Amino acid sequence: MRRLLSHCVSHCRLAALLAASALVVACSGTPTHNPTTFPFQIDQAKLDANPIKTVVIAHVNLGSQSRNYLEKEAPRIDASVAQYLKDNGFKVLSQREFEQHWNTAVRAFGNPIDPTSGKLNRKTFSLIMHQVRDEMQASTKLDAFIFTDLVELEVAFSGGLKHVARWDGVSRTPTLQGPGDGVSADFDWNMLAAVVSLQVSIYNMQLEPVFSSRGGIDATDAIDSRSSTGRYIRRRNILDNETNIQEGIALAFYPFIPMEDWPGNP
Repeated sequence: MRRLLSHCVSHCRLAALLAASALVVACSGTPTHNPTTFPFQIDQAKLDANPIKTVVIAHVNLGSQSRNYLEKEAPRIDASVAQYLKDNGFKVLSQREFEQHWNTAVRAFGNPIDPTSGKLNRKTFSLIMHQVRDEMQASTKLDAFIFTDLVELEVAFSGGLKHVARWDGVSRTPTLQGPGDGVSADFDWNMLAAVVSLQVSIYNMQLEPVFSSRGGIDATDAIDSRSSTGRYIRRRNILDNETNIQEGIALAFYPFIPMEDWPGNP
């Protein structure tokens, strides 16, 4: 009975943490101040008590599902994240192993994602994660789970001469798409454009959150040069700038992994 109660408390704790994480989803190269850097959360005491050396990147989101067009890019971004972790001294286990245990648990407890609404059933998610944790803990020396959510936001490009958009620590200029090479003088620069950030959440083997942050990557909208009135359209090729991807990853992991020239210091 004591063991059952412990599991129930643990499930409730994780469900509560997942609910909190959902609220979160509410050109640095130089050390200049960027006030939009995301307010990271880090539990240094837990990290000091149980240092993280071996990790696995989950193939599922911690929060709600990413937009369909972003889901297609997720494996490529995860591969870049895995390489960044390896370059910084971490051992990264195969995502396939996590996915196999996840699929087994889904067969037992059901899919935590409602296929119609895309909403997350946090209780089912918690049950699945506990089973995945137990299985991986028994067969590996895993220290932590890393969730990498691609989050779509909306920002405006400034109306000044440079037309820069700033969010989650990055500064980006707009791109043009179409046969034209200019922007209408009547273009509404207050119009919001879709942009993407990488949200990172790290959980230890007690399924406690030890780190979370977010780093901007790039805009996924471009200015439609064919439009006489001015509008944004989805870019043909999204998240294709490797420099921007690397910057977003570094921002999302700071200060869990130190970042040279972090733009948050004035």
